[in-house]
Amino acid sequence: MDEELENLRRKKLQELQQQGQLQESLEEQDGQKKELEERRRMILRGILTTQAKERLGRIKVARPEMAKEIENQLIMLAQGGRLKNKINDEQLRMLLSKIIPKKRDIKIERR
Repeated sequence: MDEELENLRRKKLQELQQQGQLQESLEEQDGQKKELEERRRMILRGILTTQAKERLGRIKVARPEMAKEIENQLIMLAQGGRLKNKINDEQLRMLLSKIIPKKRDIKIERR
């Protein structure tokens, strides 16, 4: 009986240690994600004017996945050294017009 109890205690202790390691791993991953997001914000802050940041923020509210794609492209341009100056609102709008697919005109004819 004592041996069974001891085995159960060891098993439970191992499970708790594994859960603790898993929790530490998750916390570490969360910290890395936060650090990555902070880096992204810093890069974008450095390459966009205030008006362009505001426009991108509005896009992020309406279409988060598209905003993420635009941010990624802007960061790649900056890291590739292809940006000479900060991107202003007009330049961002031009970039958006190339990225966002054109809306098709739909005509409804009534009979």
